[in-house]
Amino acid sequence: MDALDREILEHLRHDGRRPYTEIAAAVGTSEGTVRNRVEQLLADGVIERFTVTTRRGNIKAMVAVRVRVDVDTAAVTDVFATWPEVDYVWQVSGNDDVVLIVDAADTTALNALITRVRDRTEVRDTHTRLILDEQLGGA
Repeated sequence: MDALDREILEHLRHDGRRPYTEIAAAVGTSEGTVRNRVEQLLADGVIERFTVTTRRGNIKAMVAVRVRVDVDTAAVTDVFATWPEVDYVWQVSGNDDVVLIVDAADTTALNALITRVRDRTEVRDTHTRLILDEQLGGA
C-alpha cells in the first residue's frame, strides 16, 4: 500500500459512495486507476467492507467487556461480531479485552444485549458508556 492508496482510502472512509471520478480528481489520477486500486485493496483484504452510518434515533453505546484469562478472545469477538446490534468489535489493550460498538433500538434493547453479553461464561464483567454525539474525524 502506497501514499495513493492511503489517499483513496481516506476519501472512501469519509464517503464510501463518493464517485471514483471525484476521488480521482481529488488525488490527481484517473478514474480507472482509482477503480483498480480499490479492487486491489478489496482483494488484499485492506478494505473489509463498505458500510452505512445512520442517525435514526437509536441508542448507541460502547460496551467494554472483560473476559476470563483462560479464554480465546478472538473466538469471543467472532461471536459478538455476528450479533445484529453490534456495529464493531474491537480487541483492545488495558483493563478491558473487547469493546463492542452497539446500535440498539432503545434502552430496553441495549439492556437486553448487555444481559446477553454478561450471560456468556467467558465474560467476567462489562462497563457500558452511552455515545451522546459522534462526528466523523478528519473532515
